[in-house]
Amino acid sequence: MTFPLKPADSGPLMIDIQGTRLDAQERARLSHPLVGGLILFARNYHSPAQLTALTTEVRALRHAAGHAPFLIAVDQEGGRVQRFRSGFTPLPPMRALGEQWDRAPEAAKAAARALGLTIASELRACGVDLSFTPVLDLDYGHSAVIGDRAFHRRPEAVIALAGALIAGLRQGGMGCCGKHFPGHGWANADSHVALPVDDRTLAELQEDLHPYRALPLDAIMPAHVVYPAVDAAHTACFSRKWHTYLRRDIGFRGVVFSDDLSMEAASVAGDTLARARAAHAAGCDMLLLCNSPQSARDLLTALEKTPLGRRAEDGRRKTEDGKATGAARRL
Repeated sequence: MTFPLKPADSGPLMIDIQGTRLDAQERARLSHPLVGGLILFARNYHSPAQLTALTTEVRALRHAAGHAPFLIAVDQEGGRVQRFRSGFTPLPPMRALGEQWDRAPEAAKAAARALGLTIASELRACGVDLSFTPVLDLDYGHSAVIGDRAFHRRPEAVIALAGALIAGLRQGGMGCCGKHFPGHGWANADSHVALPVDDRTLAELQEDLHPYRALPLDAIMPAHVVYPAVDAAHTACFSRKWHTYLRRDIGFRGVVFSDDLSMEAASVAGDTLARARAAHAAGCDMLLLCNSPQSARDLLTALEKTPLGRRAEDGRRKTEDGKATGAARRL
């Protein structure tokens, strides 16, 4: 399958909404040329029918505004990170697959593939393009925020199980996003509320990096974690050094999503505008901003005056010109 997002053709911001229906302000924000995606949460879900109606309305708004393709995403990993529950198949935590791998590796891979197909099929049926999965962090037993979201401690098990999950996702018509590069399993702190630091050397991080080298990833999400041995001044999300390593050493050619810029660990980069600029300058293609409608409004206003805003407007005009040319040819 083809990943449904080309960064050059899309607005760089992915934002959220507050409820199960759009209000007038949300319709206006989602129609903005700088917005290229929507991330959904449990608060946005009531039933498959409601979700389908919501995603249909969002796409109609984008079409009416003359914008390029739009990405609708969710964290539907399994276990405690499953945003849509009633009407969807209950998904186990990925550690359950790792435990099965220890007993019966082939059966675990088959289960992982079936799980990927279930995730993709159910989400795609409701108009959702992407689940931010798989989690590729190694399960060192240090990180409570990762915990049972991780498949296993051993990278070869993570590669086998995540690879099978990805195959299932693709069978269901969905791409994948590996997270949290280069690895969030060692650091103790929760980046939602604190700044995690991983003091290992780059050589010691190679086990964590192995899944990123081995798997056919469409997208990657860097961690809001500082790795002083590589870049003591920035989290991986804001680090040009880490993005360069990802592109040049690992050879990744896909899309890079920032993790949520409203998280506490992102505050090291400054206010919301400074965070967005830092993430984009480091190499993130799409910037996530969640749980802060006022920040989203302020950021859109501020970015309109920057080269990023002018590029998004140029993209909108090209889309409109292409539609007009196509219509003229059909006459």
